[in-house]
Amino acid sequence: MIIGYTTGVFDLFHIGHVNLLRNAKALCDKLIVGVTVDELVLYKGKRSVIPFHERIQVVQACKYVDVALPQNDMDKLKAVKKYHATVLFVGDDWYDTEKWNEYEKELLEVGCKTIYFPYTQGTSSSLINSTLLNLRKGQ
Repeated sequence: MIIGYTTGVFDLFHIGHVNLLRNAKALCDKLIVGVTVDELVLYKGKRSVIPFHERIQVVQACKYVDVALPQNDMDKLKAVKKYHATVLFVGDDWYDTEKWNEYEKELLEVGCKTIYFPYTQGTSSSLINSTLLNLRKGQ
């Protein structure tokens, strides 16, 4: 059985999130999704619009997701081991970076390969937030 794992904040759920989850599910038998808890979002210097308890319900409701769980830290290797994932799905903005080249080696050592997906052009939670702020300023 191929177990896939991916993570994200999944704030202001949009087509880019759907694309990621659909593409990931197409490449595994079971898709486990870590949804970043509010405290970790703050640690990363951001703030989600939608609270964690709602974001995780939205992700779980997506037909491509088999299991949605809280992501309490950034340790992907620990999560892969815990959930027995054989493939980790991440955005291609991390591809060929020093950090992720090292992660890939560590993940391969525990039998997990990394697959990079391209970001959906033209949409992101940050862009939606920015657009909403600009619209509200115009009123």
